[in-house]
Amino acid sequence: MTAEHRKASSKDVEAGIPLEEEGDDKKNEHLQEDVDAPKKPPPVISAATSSTKALTACGMYSFCSVSMVLTNKSLASSYDTSLKGQDVNVLIVVFQAVVAVFCVETCRRLKWVEYPPLNSRVARLWAPVNILFCFMLFTGMASLQYNSVPMVTVFKNITNIVVTIGDVLYFQTTPEPLVGMAFLVMLLGAIFAAWHDIYITAWGLFWMCANCVATAGYILYMKFATQTVQLSKFGMVFVNNVLAIFFLLPASLVRGDVTTLLQTNSLHTMGYFLKNVFAGLVGFFLNFASLNCVAATGPTTYAIVGSLNKIPVAIFGYLLFDNLITPESWFFICVSMCGGFLYSYAKIRSNRGKL
Repeated sequence: MTAEHRKASSKDVEAGIPLEEEGDDKKNEHLQEDVDAPKKPPPVISAATSSTKALTACGMYSFCSVSMVLTNKSLASSYDTSLKGQDVNVLIVVFQAVVAVFCVETCRRLKWVEYPPLNSRVARLWAPVNILFCFMLFTGMASLQYNSVPMVTVFKNITNIVVTIGDVLYFQTTPEPLVGMAFLVMLLGAIFAAWHDIYITAWGLFWMCANCVATAGYILYMKFATQTVQLSKFGMVFVNNVLAIFFLLPASLVRGDVTTLLQTNSLHTMGYFLKNVFAGLVGFFLNFASLNCVAATGPTTYAIVGSLNKIPVAIFGYLLFDNLITPESWFFICVSMCGGFLYSYAKIRSNRGKL
């Protein structure tokens, strides 16, 4: 800076005139350019990526669900001859929840995952999920006691329709017309398959309606909870299983499951213990897969995938446990597959419309 410039600057300061530093004009030009420049839009997840994520979530849930059913079938076959009509099903669910808690806590202590400790607010928000699950479990057992399996299957398909209606009312989804047709195909297939076994009593109807409400409420509230509770999926698995132990352990004591297990020496084997541990590990992955499927797709798709899981379960049951598949069951399998393909086509059309 020259002497004359310095003198001028000092005079300006004395006169109260603010100085402009060198390069201010350039800075102002850059600022004006930044203001005028168009803002970059936020990153958008493509429909193709979303579809891949949803397909992966459904595949994971289906695999874990089928594995869980087959594992529990193997456990049930272990004590069918020993307990003479009794069961320890609720206690098995409690043991599987204990294994799941152990697994997720081990992952947290190894610093593989992170989630906050359980607090009263999270427990209050998540408790209805477990209460509805317990209600679904017990009404399902009562339904099988008062109704034939084909009739239970018919009502399970009605439950899917109730879930879809709830999805529309509470989460403002707009299902494709083909989705309704897919539900109708699957429901008619179940009715035709159960045609020779269609009978129902007042108590049977009551327990089936109760199970329908409990199942739909469980699925819909799980969607609400995954959106409301600010936890990672592993944190949700932890909370879900801790509360399941809290609610189901007293129920197993009341039912006499603990006493039955202690008094049945044939169940005190390493093989039975290892089967339960394996079932708990599968349950841990099933918890994660269920939450992920509901969050990635929605209650309706989750319910449909759950219904379609009966197809591989029936086939693997025939191959592994020599379960008889009647002509009516084959007909139901084929019709369910048609309904599943129709539903998948409807979802593909819907995703294409978003591109």
